[in-house]
Amino acid sequence: MTTPRLSALHIYPVKSFRGRAPKEVGVEPWGLAGDRRWMVVDAMGRFVTQRERPELALVDAEPTQDGGLRLGGPGREVLTVPVPVTAPLSGATVPVTVWGDKVEAVPAGDAAAAWLSAYLGTEAALVYLDDPARRRPVDPEFALPGDSVNFADGFPLLLTTTGSLDALNSLIARGDRSAEGPLPMDRFRPNAVIDGTAPWAEDGWRRIRIGEVAFRVVKPCGRCVITTTDQRTGERGREPLRTLARHRRVGGQLVFGQNLIPEHPGTLRVGDALFVMD
Repeated sequence: MTTPRLSALHIYPVKSFRGRAPKEVGVEPWGLAGDRRWMVVDAMGRFVTQRERPELALVDAEPTQDGGLRLGGPGREVLTVPVPVTAPLSGATVPVTVWGDKVEAVPAGDAAAAWLSAYLGTEAALVYLDDPARRRPVDPEFALPGDSVNFADGFPLLLTTTGSLDALNSLIARGDRSAEGPLPMDRFRPNAVIDGTAPWAEDGWRRIRIGEVAFRVVKPCGRCVITTTDQRTGERGREPLRTLARHRRVGGQLVFGQNLIPEHPGTLRVGDALFVMD
């Protein structure tokens, strides 16, 4: 039997911006190194994502060597954003919200705010999560004491499998008269993609190890309108939500992929083997 392996890694330096695909990346308690430590907020400090602004898919955030970003997007000049002075030194945090979580974050400055406001055509700002361990615990219903998360929706990592994507695309092809599909994996914005499993095998996992890092598999990932957004163009369709609603409804959610919490730090590398521990 073929050993399942890690076929791709993805980080999203700014929540809802274009992703990047390193060959190896560190695992921190709150997620992959460099993943979703930055986020766009509106004038009220509420998080802004592709749910309401699909054009965010077209914005690139290239990490710089000192931990900052280079922002680039259609019709905009590239802007370099340094890591803002963190709160223990400056005391300058602002309250922001991610779903129901109220989080203190560090403003990234006027230049970044002006860049984003011009791109979106409305007041917006960029904020930085300086200390996830102190700022944002994981929902205690699914967490152990001390579990924390970056600016992801709720959990440190999202895992998907190519076997399940192939199965979903087969379902779409059978039921989609408009021939929308096959869909690429980037619609689901995973952190870790696994090859070599049966479709939906991940539904039965509780603990896994990928390479040197063990993870708890805490719950299926409920999917939203972002999955209908073409990550190359920002255009929207109806899939995969239409097909997930027919075949992958769990409670009140349409699910694809599994949320993970790391049990310890380490490094993930493309090609690492996956072992189901429980």
